[in-house]
Amino acid sequence: MEIKRDILWRVYLSFIGIGVLSLMVLGRAFYIQQVQGDYWRGMSDSLHQKFVTLEAERGTIYSEDGQMLSTSIPYFDIYMDFGAEGLRDKNGKRFRENVDSLSYHLAALFAEKSAAVIKKELQLAYNQKNRYYLIHKGLSFDQYKMFREFPLVRMGRNRSGIIAEVKTKRLNPFGLLAKRTIGLARENAQNVGLERTYDTLLKGTSGHRLVRFIAGGAAVPVDGYQIDPTNGKDIITTIDVNIQDIAENALMKMMVESEAQHGTCIVMETKTGKIKAIANLGRTGEGVYDENLNYALQTTEPGSTIKLATLLAVLDGGYSKINDAVSVGSAGREFVGVRNITDAERSPKPVLTVRETFAHSSNVGMAKLALKAFGDKPDEFKQYLQKFHLDRKTGVGLVGEEAPLLPRWKRNREGLHAMLTMAFGYAIEVSPLQTLMLYNAVANNGRMMRPYLVNTIKSDGVAVQHYEPEVIDEAICKPATIAAARSSMEAVVTEGTGKPAFKDMPFAVAGKTGTAHVAGGNVKYYDGVYQASFVGYFPAEAPEYSCIVLVKTRPHAALHYGGQLAAPVFREVATKLYALYVQKKKAVPVQVPIDSSVHAFAGYAPDVATVLQGTGMRYHDSAGKAEWYRVVSADNRPVSKAVPVEKRKVPDTRNMTLRDALYLLENEGMKVKVKGRGKVMAQDIPAGSPVVKNQVITLVLN
Repeated sequence: MEIKRDILWRVYLSFIGIGVLSLMVLGRAFYIQQVQGDYWRGMSDSLHQKFVTLEAERGTIYSEDGQMLSTSIPYFDIYMDFGAEGLRDKNGKRFRENVDSLSYHLAALFAEKSAAVIKKELQLAYNQKNRYYLIHKGLSFDQYKMFREFPLVRMGRNRSGIIAEVKTKRLNPFGLLAKRTIGLARENAQNVGLERTYDTLLKGTSGHRLVRFIAGGAAVPVDGYQIDPTNGKDIITTIDVNIQDIAENALMKMMVESEAQHGTCIVMETKTGKIKAIANLGRTGEGVYDENLNYALQTTEPGSTIKLATLLAVLDGGYSKINDAVSVGSAGREFVGVRNITDAERSPKPVLTVRETFAHSSNVGMAKLALKAFGDKPDEFKQYLQKFHLDRKTGVGLVGEEAPLLPRWKRNREGLHAMLTMAFGYAIEVSPLQTLMLYNAVANNGRMMRPYLVNTIKSDGVAVQHYEPEVIDEAICKPATIAAARSSMEAVVTEGTGKPAFKDMPFAVAGKTGTAHVAGGNVKYYDGVYQASFVGYFPAEAPEYSCIVLVKTRPHAALHYGGQLAAPVFREVATKLYALYVQKKKAVPVQVPIDSSVHAFAGYAPDVATVLQGTGMRYHDSAGKAEWYRVVSADNRPVSKAVPVEKRKVPDTRNMTLRDALYLLENEGMKVKVKGRGKVMAQDIPAGSPVVKNQVITLVLN
């Protein structure tokens, strides 16, 4: 019995011990979960770290005259870490002393809440030790500069707990102008235009930052673990904003008047192939016009503008001469070779010269010329089209350019039918830019230039790649052929289909009208949709610019001929460009040499004095015994002035060399970030501001 009782006592004691231990474990688990839960979850988050991507600043796209066509605008999201050691130091003395003034300034800047409400919210967040409290989102750069000077904020990140996240958004400052060609960098859609073609250069190289996740999943950067991104390169285009504006407005005016479906206008510099303007307007569902598609690169049946290729081939092959007679009849319709051909307008007489056939845009006459020259050897006509680069893309450097379409070349009735049809603008599809490239070659005395849109690629202001004019073919035809073609295009304006639009023109132009029935997709020829075009160059005797205008009409539009819709746009563009750019070239401006003394420079006083004395430059000394000088121009002579340098104040480093600027700033305990090369042009922290230890200042060099 004694042994049994002893065993039972030990069993009961063990059960009691297990029960007590279980209760202790359960109690401790409850305490950790319910009482210390936030603390341990925060500890868990603080141990979770990872690298996040820092997007590089996207490069800017400029016009040739230095205007920003597409750029990235920074905006800032501001947070506050109320767990920052500097903020909670001495039981939060720094926070308590500045919370009133900070609340007042925040209320004045954002005008959304009163200072009292903001103060109450800040104090609550401080008491809760909020590690990622949102102050405000979407500050502009100007607002951010003001915010950085607020009480507490200006003490730096460690003391204030301020966290600024920089983001960017893409902006086209000129809005509609060349928007489709420039493109737009979009987050969730495919880029277009230059933004897409040069995307890899514009976007730069991303950086990385180590962040620590705190309670609530907020990410706080870890100091010292960051690889800065490399900003994207800048693109300097060939586009001239003034010319683009002229082309866009002239096209828009005609589009609105005629209620057309879409249109394009391209202006090219004759000698170089530079595209100075490229306007694309399409009618939206709301009835307004926008740069929605790049119609300049889309291929269509061109109509009569392709007759230049036929004329060049016929004349260059020696099959006809410019003054040969061509029987076109007086009925406006005739059977040629294997098909019936109709003229859009009756010929002024039954027999025309080759020059007059082109000027009056006779389909019958051009088909007869093609039949006479290439009826038994269509391959030769094909070879001429290839020589004129009408069988391939222009290579302008834009993604999305469509390739031309030519029919199959057959030595039978079908092949002859296709060749005759091509002779006056159908059965072949080319883009407006390809057509303009051919006409520009004639304006350039037979020298064909490749169209291009980009002049220079720059990195931090330094050119890393430069594009020069490219000659595709030194002579697309014999000189006599080019001369005859230019004479024929001048006749279009003086006596042919373009005469009404260019009546009383103050200077000579040359070109060709085009009117084509449109068919494709859901549109049939009987729907009455036309493509009106005019392409040419000016001034006719010494071409400076070539230009093409194309307008696609609404169904059954009363005005649908090239001479009615496209030619007036061409006339407006040519007239304004002639007044702005061509006439001004006739007056040679007086060249005045730049006086180097007007350029300001600054630095260590003995060094500046040595330079001035060594160059023999006479100057007025107003700096006295100052340690640092700035030399500026006053009354047409250099004057030295003192540059004030005060302890614990940000010095004025403008016009200094980088060496002098680094000496001054680093002696004050500041960290310097440099952009560009040369002398200091600007600094992002104003001179005279209080210096905060380890504060980063950015210098922009020119």
